[in-house]
Amino acid sequence: MTISEAERGAMRRALALAATPGVPLGPNPRVGCVLLAPDGTTIAEGFHRGAGTAHAEAAALAEAGEAARGATAVVTLEPCNHTGRTGPCSEALIAAGVRRVVYAQPDANPLAVGGAGRLREAGVEVVGGEMIDAAQAINRAWTFAIARRRPFVTWKFATTLDGRSAAADGTSRWVSSRAARLDTHRLRSLCDTMLVGTHTVEVDDPELTVRDEVDQPLAVQPLRAVMGLRDLAADRRVLNDRADTVHLRTRDPEEALARLHALDRQHVFLEGGPTLAKAFLAAGLVDEVVAYVAPMLLGSGTSAVANLGIQTIADALHLHVTDVTVLQGHDGEDTNVRLTMRPDQRRN
Repeated sequence: MTISEAERGAMRRALALAATPGVPLGPNPRVGCVLLAPDGTTIAEGFHRGAGTAHAEAAALAEAGEAARGATAVVTLEPCNHTGRTGPCSEALIAAGVRRVVYAQPDANPLAVGGAGRLREAGVEVVGGEMIDAAQAINRAWTFAIARRRPFVTWKFATTLDGRSAAADGTSRWVSSRAARLDTHRLRSLCDTMLVGTHTVEVDDPELTVRDEVDQPLAVQPLRAVMGLRDLAADRRVLNDRADTVHLRTRDPEEALARLHALDRQHVFLEGGPTLAKAFLAAGLVDEVVAYVAPMLLGSGTSAVANLGIQTIADALHLHVTDVTVLQGHDGEDTNVRLTMRPDQRRN
């Protein structure tokens, strides 16, 4: 079944609505919806504003009122067929008299799946898969977490050209430039969890909050997760009231991710030291790598990752480079390299 140019344009608009700045990144997917009249003109728009609020379709239907009868709903995600904090979007569309639904991404959530089938049962025309790649990109972490039943893991580290994260005396402030640190905060804000080990908390005492260019914490903060068996001193900054914190008393990366998944966490920003990085890499539980490479040499000091047990070049972990950016500031420059792990070197 083909779609019209008006529907394609409406899907582009729905994707833009789904990506509206300020919408929480989880636990619900970001969704946009546009309602079209039979002549292809826009009747109403809506987008999901976060868990507990109206879904995109419901928001658009509320704006349209009776004008929704006979309309086409263009939506970035298959309408849900589930009653949770809000009712099923499939039933809302049927009740409103919508005659046709065009959606981009199928809903893989086992709790919500089946909306397209329910719509067809009620006699509504349904077309799926339009601009699916763009829709999946908006909800990359949500899509991954639903399919894999664990959060997507981004490992971030700062290093010198010779792979050192700290000097021989333990000093590491600052390996990276201010521009790199600001970029780190930008990436933190795109995740729902920041994860470090107990050793990092003990030695570095990080606050693990997202801050702006004048070093002020933002209003909405990711969860701070600390992994490890040892107790945390009560005066550690990660335990202050600027964000929620969970202590994952385990050394097993798989168990830690399972616990975070149970908390509806979908994207973990791994910022721990070399030992924690080794544990996740060895377990095949790193999906993306963000490296800030400073133009300096130390020759000795702490490596960015602990010994992985690799003895020969044939066993090296190979990554795909997806982006390279030079970050410049008044105190120096860094090269930001983004990479993904090869499918054969990470666990599904």
